[in-house]
Amino acid sequence: MSELIGEIIDGRYQLTRVVGSGGMATIYAAIDLRLDRQVAVKVMHSHLAQDEQFVSRFIREAKAAASLSHPNIVAVLDQGWNQGGAPCVFIVMELIEGATLRDYIIEQGALSAERALSIITPVASALAAAHKLGIVHRDIKPENILVSKEGRIKIADFGLARGALLGNTMTAESSVILGSVSYLSPEQVQRGVADARSDIYSLGIVLFEILTGQKPYQGEDPVQVAIKHVNERVPAPSTIKPGLSIEIDQLVLSTTDIDPDKRPRDAVILLEKLRELSEKLDPRKRQLSLELDLPPLAIKEPGKKEGAKRLRRDKDREVQIPKNQEATVKKEKSSSIGKKALSKRVKRNRQIAALIAISLGIGIWYVIVGPGSKVIVPSLAGLTVKQATSELADLGLDLKVEREEFSEDIPEDRVINSSPAGGGRISPDGTVEVTISKGKERYIIPTLQGLKIEIAERLINDNKLVVGEVIEEFSSEFPKGFIMRSSPVAGERIKRDSQVTLYISKGIEQIGISSYQGKSGEQALNELTEAGFDVETKYVFSEDLPIGAVVSQLPRTGDIDKGSVITLTVSKGSEFVFIPNLFSLTQAMAVDTLKDLDLKVIIKKVGDKKIKVVTNISPKVGERVKRGSTVTITVG
Repeated sequence: MSELIGEIIDGRYQLTRVVGSGGMATIYAAIDLRLDRQVAVKVMHSHLAQDEQFVSRFIREAKAAASLSHPNIVAVLDQGWNQGGAPCVFIVMELIEGATLRDYIIEQGALSAERALSIITPVASALAAAHKLGIVHRDIKPENILVSKEGRIKIADFGLARGALLGNTMTAESSVILGSVSYLSPEQVQRGVADARSDIYSLGIVLFEILTGQKPYQGEDPVQVAIKHVNERVPAPSTIKPGLSIEIDQLVLSTTDIDPDKRPRDAVILLEKLRELSEKLDPRKRQLSLELDLPPLAIKEPGKKEGAKRLRRDKDREVQIPKNQEATVKKEKSSSIGKKALSKRVKRNRQIAALIAISLGIGIWYVIVGPGSKVIVPSLAGLTVKQATSELADLGLDLKVEREEFSEDIPEDRVINSSPAGGGRISPDGTVEVTISKGKERYIIPTLQGLKIEIAERLINDNKLVVGEVIEEFSSEFPKGFIMRSSPVAGERIKRDSQVTLYISKGIEQIGISSYQGKSGEQALNELTEAGFDVETKYVFSEDLPIGAVVSQLPRTGDIDKGSVITLTVSKGSEFVFIPNLFSLTQAMAVDTLKDLDLKVIIKKVGDKKIKVVTNISPKVGERVKRGSTVTITVG
């Protein structure tokens, strides 16, 4: 439909260029001539405008998005039918300059876990806003997620959306045909039904694709892909891209579970999980690593010790013996050696006998009086009382539970240690005393929501815990000074003396507003809505202010609670108009001119001319009449 470029739709939106095109509509960049701003105009293809079902879906898209106010949802500004030129049905939206997430994935490929979560979190935030209102998108895919040049993430195309506010006219068949098969949940494929959990499934598939750079299921035939969604589990992303954490795998697997009941109930719950995981992955919030990077110690070679004793060998001296004395010397020498050998043998035998006697004495003492008379205690650590009792009974020993204490290593009701310890000795009829584990020392976070901080501190101390950081936040739900929530949450079991963070209400945030009287109603609406107020607009005739100007506002000025309702009364212009000069105009042009002035028209035809023009006007030209008055024109 590029032939519409240059057309002015509804007398207000001038189409300048084609931004994108799909099977249902073409999106143009346009200029809002009334407010002089850039917008996007989505124009339904002319061949579909005759199909009531498609037109109904098109209008429902406008209603779905218009009922949502969220920074990550493409805002819908207007909707209508072009009356003055080429016939068409259109939706006017804010113009997002940038690309789709599909383009981003093609360009960037697989992203890191931190970057992927930074993209998915705003999408989940937008879906959370929709799910709170009971609106289900039903067509989450990269093509419907926009990335602006500034990096803002926006969800578009609520064409398949359903909810209590929108009605339920889509059939199961049309849902499957119009939805994107690669992102359809199993229940959409099988039964054509969808709720918030179906959006969670589709978003999980998108997250898988961002992390891995590919879809979980491939196939040339869309039916084959749909069947895989029903019958197969989505693989963990780390099987395709090693290095991803188990927490990322668990997140993807939980959001894409075949059973809808095992997925997060809606995007509100998923958003909380995403934020917790993002905080966990943020390096600034991690604990310091305990690994040390120390240089190796230098190993010195041992040297010789100074002052060490040195062994010295005396040189044998050669002595010259006369021949006549040689025999005598040998005889004396032999006699001396014999005596010495006999003396050594006697001494050795005496020593052996003494050692045998000593050993025999020690053995008798060991068996009768010493440790040999006692029983060795087996190791009991980690056994239950029943098991430990049985172990000792086989040795004739008794067991006594001396005390119970907490243990981080030994499970509850099992032995921590014994006295004597394993390997020790005890009398055959002795008793072994044991210490039993009470399990890990953990204390339950009490319910603190809705309490004053003084009471909460007392409860926390009574539970052997410590009050940590106290954070104040604005709240419209809890009065000032009352606890909104705690971290860890109520019911969680934590170690003794652990810190509990308290979130205290600062009450409703108040914002100062000024008077918009006489200023643009559009400006007032945008600024007040952006500041967090709920704006209601009423329209009245005004003889003093032009169309669109603020006649009055309530409350007028001052500090107002955020979220309060502010009522703007906007001018519809003068209640009176002047009858224009319609003479010689064709019947159609005259009727259009009068209707633009909110006047009713009665036509009187005279004569038989083929092309009829205005020949008379009543009331007269220039006469001042109220809007809604009836004007009679005569054509002939």
